Amino acid sequence: MLKIKDLKVNYGVISAVRGIDLNVQSGTIVTLIGANGAGKTSTLNAIINSVKKSGSVEFDGINISKMATHKIIKHGLALVPEGRKIFINLTVDENLRMGAFNNDSDFESLRSLVYEKFPRLKQKIDQAGGTLSGGEQQMLAIGRALMSQPRMLMLDEPSLGLAPKIIGEVFEIITELKNDIPILLVEQNAFAALKIANHGYVLENGSISLEDEASNLLGNDEVRAKYLGG
Repeated sequence: MLKIKDLKVNYGVISAVRGIDLNVQSGTIVTLIGANGAGKTSTLNAIINSVKKSGSVEFDGINISKMATHKIIKHGLALVPEGRKIFINLTVDENLRMGAFNNDSDFESLRSLVYEKFPRLKQKIDQAGGTLSGGEQQMLAIGRALMSQPRMLMLDEPSLGLAPKIIGEVFEIITELKNDIPILLVEQNAFAALKIANHGYVLENGSISLEDEASNLLGNDEVRAKYLGG
């Protein structure tokens, strides 16, 4: 579904991503783990062309390396950004409408599907996004992305700032979504990410240092020492 070849991102003289290869198959969750500053967010931003890059990015058999970001989204690749980036002064319903800018005629049916997945949001339909809890805001960010009818979803640090119990809820939702669309999950909480992923990549200083089935990475001594607390 997603095929990345020799992806590089530079910020001036700083190499944030150093020629990585990465693949996401249909029906899977692939996670990209690593420390702060490893290049995880830069990788996602490069995929949707919001930063300058070199290398090849193919999505669903089409080369999107030079495609404009809004066209990539329309083509079916959606990103839930780090920090959620919801519209705090807009209601839950208005946030969802913003996500349906490419599908406004289907707004009612898409909204019904989102509220079916996130019944807690339906209870707060007229509440401002900024008054929601952190977990509810993350649900709203995911729901807003789903309003674009994506064929693949990318999530950047969905557990950031959430309580452990809420992290569990959010990751249950992500696991359920895999049944509908493939997911590329960038996450600093390596244990939580590897528990739900099918495949994993470890990013260190902009390069892929390890790649394996997620279950194997969970048992890898190097990964356990660096990212799982021993």
